[in-house]
Amino acid sequence: MQAMVINQPGGPEQFVLRDIPTPVPEKGEVLIRVKAFGINRAELYMRKGTWFPPISPVTGIECVGQVEYDPSGSLAPGQTVAAIMGGMGRDRTGSYAEYTCVLLSNVFRLETNLSWEHLAAIPESYATAWSCLFGNIGIEAGNVLFVRGGTSALGQAAINVAKQAGVTVLTSTRSESNVKFLETLGAAHVLIENGQLSKIERERYPDGIDGVLDLLGDSTMMDSLQMVRKGGHVCMAGFLAGQEPVSFAWATSLPYGVHLSAFASFSLGTKEFPLSDIPMQQIVDHVADGSYQARPAQIFPFEGIADAHRLMEANRANGKIVIVR
Repeated sequence: MQAMVINQPGGPEQFVLRDIPTPVPEKGEVLIRVKAFGINRAELYMRKGTWFPPISPVTGIECVGQVEYDPSGSLAPGQTVAAIMGGMGRDRTGSYAEYTCVLLSNVFRLETNLSWEHLAAIPESYATAWSCLFGNIGIEAGNVLFVRGGTSALGQAAINVAKQAGVTVLTSTRSESNVKFLETLGAAHVLIENGQLSKIERERYPDGIDGVLDLLGDSTMMDSLQMVRKGGHVCMAGFLAGQEPVSFAWATSLPYGVHLSAFASFSLGTKEFPLSDIPMQQIVDHVADGSYQARPAQIFPFEGIADAHRLMEANRANGKIVIVR
């Protein structure tokens, strides 16, 4: 099969198209013919060699496609599926290939008329958003939520999901040009990100808001904690602003009674975070009927993976980048 292989750690030019053996599924696995997949920031770090090992020469942590062969017979050939995580791109060949062999525990069975490129914009971002919002933060109708980093694919997914759930959504972006777009997604208020937004939000909500989904990372964590009421939740689920060590004296720096947690999509499909917790068919249906706005920001052919990585590294995508085979 053809695959885009990382020749050696480095820049996007290190992607090389090669013929490699097609993986053979064993018990508990399924072989998927890849039709399309989203690009994720983690794959940039995998390509650079700065992600924690193991890292497969063929990266890609999600895909949509059709079942080629399932030894168990639980999935019929031709069945439309989405696959996420489960070691894809790490200890097994990822989705930057004609075929990928995935654990059954990391596969969603789907029925949809969405195009492959449209479907590919959904799985990882929406599975992660759903897990963060309902699992970590525990959003409910009537809550107020701040999504820090709203123009990212995950940020947009979180805004869509929270708004549909009856939550008032606040968000931030680094560019004035994104404000109107985020408002069309359903954000009630959009702030320009400067790393110090808690004072502004406390003026609007003196008692604090119910939750923050922080996708920027270490540099904004302490500020996000200051936004939340006693009993509220801050979930750290990204590092769009980079990764720097956080040092603080907990007794004097952390607000008392506020819950801080983290979520990474690599946990999806594990015993603790089964895919059954995520209503992916419902999510896909919401995209199909327009309840969620989830179109790809940019679409590239398979041979354009290097260009897709360059776009993401330049922070110019403003949404999900999709590759179509």
